[in-house]
Amino acid sequence: MPLKFALVGNPNCGKTTLFNEITGSTQYVGNWPGVTIEKREGKAKKIQEDVLIIDLPGIYSLSPYSMEEIIARDYIINEMPDVVINIVDGTNIERNFYLTTQLIELGINVVVALNMMDAVEAKGDKIDQKILEGSLKVPVVPITASKGKGVKELLEKALNVTQTAAAVASSPLLQEIHNESIVASIEEIENRIIPMLESKVQNPRWTSLKLLEGDEKVQEALKVPVASLNQIKVYQEKLEKKFDMDIETIVADSRYRFTTDVTRKAVKKKAQASDLTISDKIDKVVTNRVLAIPLFLAMMFGIFSVTFGTVGSSTIDFVDGLVNDTIATFILSLLEGAGAAVWLQDLIVGGIIGGLGSMLVFVPQIMILFFFLAILEDTGYMARAAFVMDRLLRKLGLSGKSFIPMLIGFGCTVPAVMSARTLENEKDRRLTIMLVPFMSCGARLPVYALYTAAFFASNQTMVVFSLYLLGIVVAVLSGVFLKKTILKGEVAPFVMELPPYRIPTFKGLMIHMWDRGKGFVKKAGTIIFAAAVVIWFLQYFNFSFQAVSEPADSILGAIGNAIAPVFAPLGFGDWQSAVALLTGFIAKEAVVSTMGILHGVAEATESSTDLITALQTVFTPLSAYAFMAFSLLYLPCMAAFATIKREMNSWKWTLITVGYSTGIAWIVAFLIFQGGKMMGFN
Repeated sequence: MPLKFALVGNPNCGKTTLFNEITGSTQYVGNWPGVTIEKREGKAKKIQEDVLIIDLPGIYSLSPYSMEEIIARDYIINEMPDVVINIVDGTNIERNFYLTTQLIELGINVVVALNMMDAVEAKGDKIDQKILEGSLKVPVVPITASKGKGVKELLEKALNVTQTAAAVASSPLLQEIHNESIVASIEEIENRIIPMLESKVQNPRWTSLKLLEGDEKVQEALKVPVASLNQIKVYQEKLEKKFDMDIETIVADSRYRFTTDVTRKAVKKKAQASDLTISDKIDKVVTNRVLAIPLFLAMMFGIFSVTFGTVGSSTIDFVDGLVNDTIATFILSLLEGAGAAVWLQDLIVGGIIGGLGSMLVFVPQIMILFFFLAILEDTGYMARAAFVMDRLLRKLGLSGKSFIPMLIGFGCTVPAVMSARTLENEKDRRLTIMLVPFMSCGARLPVYALYTAAFFASNQTMVVFSLYLLGIVVAVLSGVFLKKTILKGEVAPFVMELPPYRIPTFKGLMIHMWDRGKGFVKKAGTIIFAAAVVIWFLQYFNFSFQAVSEPADSILGAIGNAIAPVFAPLGFGDWQSAVALLTGFIAKEAVVSTMGILHGVAEATESSTDLITALQTVFTPLSAYAFMAFSLLYLPCMAAFATIKREMNSWKWTLITVGYSTGIAWIVAFLIFQGGKMMGFN
């Protein structure tokens, strides 16, 4: 059996960076709280021993108030890892040590990894490792996870702990953390209440502390009888009367006093508390009440200008020539030389290569966009964007915390929906999940790139930017509507740590860009590949499985013609567009590959230019914009649908979400097209 080392720490302390450094993994790392949503596992590669590393969600304490805290605490208590490596942000020790004291209270093997020591040294601060070890009674190892410094020593220290120490049922530090009155009450519960419980208690001292705090999860797990709860209440009331505050505050205050004392002894800061840091000075501008939102919009516009401007557009021609000319022509010559049947040549070249090529030409643009978004996230700016948007959203009855999943939604809807777990309020969580699909995920970019190249070549940046803004506006208006109708309730308070600005590492940016971009390549090799084959088959045969000369007479043609009238008022009532939107439920990228196949421009001698020409005979600029708006807003892809079902845990709310988003998509596209016609834009 491998040893199990659990990584535990506050949000944004560098846990996932350390996990990647130890395991060689390429998990997404961002400079904002809440990157890790579920626990991750990986094998340690820095040492010879067989060690499994578990990266738990970032938490501020072991109090089971949020989903992350429940996941982390349940794993530590139930799975009993051999060592808990507590990652502590060296630039903010006092706050981080609150969690450290709770881990030590558990009586488990703990090793403190004092991270970001490069930032500590850059500020001129000094941390006395020996004083920390003497005060905490656990090993402390200085590291800089982003540069790999001290990581091997950390693992060796953790291994040494497993060989020389064993977790004990009672923390020797408990009496130093808490005052005599609290310790006396804990001992009373341990001696009088714990022996009377039917459930077996593995850690009597810690369990007694949690019962004194009034931890409902522990009470439920142990099925504490009412008589025992009443006895515990006597101890609680005695302490509350003595200290004139509630029991949770009394225990928390005791921990904070301990962490403050330890920090005062071990940390010597060069800068005065009143001195403004570089982050503070930058925040005076980027979080300014007047400048904040214009700056955010200007940054996003600049990113789109590069992505869809000269740099991004030049990549399309290169990939287009590589896929549709070089590769397709070579494969076709091989098939002809081998005497392959005409239908097989058409399937491989026209269906598979053509379908995949229609999407792959836009992958470089997607990678460029993700690269710039990675810079904004890794520097810490995106956390400020959420903070700034809270002021606006709160006026509309929404929580700024909902904006974080929305920001993640610009990459992919699936992790965005999962990140809604961080919202404690059930109604806010459901509302956020319903709004996230309106954010323009990266899978929609090929659709925008194709249609803007065809109809808005001189204004690609502005048009794509407007679509992103449209998604945000629809989400905000929908939030207001839903909050006043089916999801009424008070707005939950929004508290979020603003991490210090950091210079992103090139390795981190590449990992981040690839982590998001590889999804398109994977889809091309799996979902889009399968979809291309199925689409080719369905547009090649009729319901009698006879080959047809005209795709309109095929199975897909019949299906498309049946549903096309629904989209006619939106400006795209042709059967090809109807079918493309239908396949978009499988994956939004499939819209482009479907168009390529159905419009018959997927031959080896043709390119994306021919697809653009074909679309220009079917769409007008107005109907093309309405089509992009519908693609932006209608039901999410199959993977997102499954995630929404899992997170909502309700078919009713899942179908409401899908029905609402699709209905809104139809209404918005209708207003764009019909309103545009009335204004003479057609």
